[in-house]
Amino acid sequence: MTLKLGIPKGSLQEATIQLFARAGFTIYASERSYFPAIDDPEIECMLIRAQEMPRYVADGVLDAGLTGQDWIAEQAANGRGPVVPIADLVYAKQSRGKVRWVLAVPEDSPFRTPADLEGRTVATELVRVTHAYFQRLGVSVNVEFSWGATEVKPPTLADAIVEVTETGSSLRAHRLRIIDTVLESNTQLIANPGALDDAWRRTKIENIALLLKAAIEAQGRVGLMLNVRRDDLAGVLALLPALQRPTISPLADDDWVALNTIIEERTVRTLIPKLKTARAQGIVEYPLNKIVI
Repeated sequence: MTLKLGIPKGSLQEATIQLFARAGFTIYASERSYFPAIDDPEIECMLIRAQEMPRYVADGVLDAGLTGQDWIAEQAANGRGPVVPIADLVYAKQSRGKVRWVLAVPEDSPFRTPADLEGRTVATELVRVTHAYFQRLGVSVNVEFSWGATEVKPPTLADAIVEVTETGSSLRAHRLRIIDTVLESNTQLIANPGALDDAWRRTKIENIALLLKAAIEAQGRVGLMLNVRRDDLAGVLALLPALQRPTISPLADDDWVALNTIIEERTVRTLIPKLKTARAQGIVEYPLNKIVI
């Protein structure tokens, strides 16, 4: 028995493969094949564009797949069959944060609010979600599907666009100004309802979700081990942030204890000198692949 798993092709592909690697799965993707190899004989992978992933998971072509909340919402607005969200996986192409679909207009345009676009044309890939957004606001606009290069369309081909962004740099480069956020999105692992009715597939999907979430939790964090005299313990503990609380273990010498904790990697360069000043010894920093909460 195998699980049919969709891997998002395109901008999320490399970040997804790296996430699976941290979770313990090696995926071998070739530019000439839509069927990557994976070092788990119980999984069959297929590369599918994130925009289409909810459709194929809902139709049962795939048992599970990774896609964005944006494309799940677009499918729901289209009235297609449901998918079941299994896990929130907050990662993107360039960062570990969410992405935003924003309403943007040319920098020198007179439009300041969504209401100013009454009767105007808005170009986007996210047509149905955008249409629903303007409906909620009571603003009548013409929403046109964009096949790509959406940023170059205002002001000649559209008055405004709804486009996805992580940092806003591409919009600024095209001299566009954000006037509202339409939708925030992050990657999700989704499953076909029928696949979840099968005990083996459900367990396999849940195990993959557990490992992927553990890999996400470990991003940007490191482990820290150190030894400290009991007399100095309170001062060291006051310096140590922890995921839950530091693990404290006795050593052969009753005057000493060992501490083990998890911290944000960006704090290490300032924390270690402080720990040394607080008389900690044997300080060891080590990388983390997974943290299971």
